[in-house]
Amino acid sequence: MKYSSRNRATLFRLILLGLLAGTLAWALAERALSYAGVMIDMGIGPIGFDLRVLAVSLYVNPGTLLGIAGGLVLFRRL
Repeated sequence: MKYSSRNRATLFRLILLGLLAGTLAWALAERALSYAGVMIDMGIGPIGFDLRVLAVSLYVNPGTLLGIAGGLVLFRRL
């Protein structure tokens, strides 16, 4: 699918979905490897904001970037 103003929401949803899926998949892989005895920690601390009432943060790791790339590839294939 080619990018246009009409499908902007679809692009952002796929990127967000890929970002979340990649982050969670990488975190699960790190935990599974730690149970196997291989300790890796390639994450960058939490990135987000805190409004004293609401705090939103995301741990960025290589899976995050792979998920974003996957969302973009999926968008191009639609």
